[in-house]
Amino acid sequence: MLAIRLPEDIERRLDALAKRTGRTKSFYARQAILEHLGDLEDVYLAEKRLESLRARRTRSVPLSEVLKDHGLQD
Repeated sequence: MLAIRLPEDIERRLDALAKRTGRTKSFYARQAILEHLGDLEDVYLAEKRLESLRARRTRSVPLSEVLKDHGLQD
């Protein structure tokens, strides 16, 4: 179970959408989370990777090496 507080204007928009389409607000909240969770995870991982690079705890990988490792080099 998840309970979230939304700004009033977002709550109104969500409520109106649910009424117009005959779906629940929970349906649309769930859809939004499923749609964007991967993007949020990617951003978090990228920020952590950048932090490690700046702190010199890890090294960068040249693009040519990445392409070669994945069989994408010409």
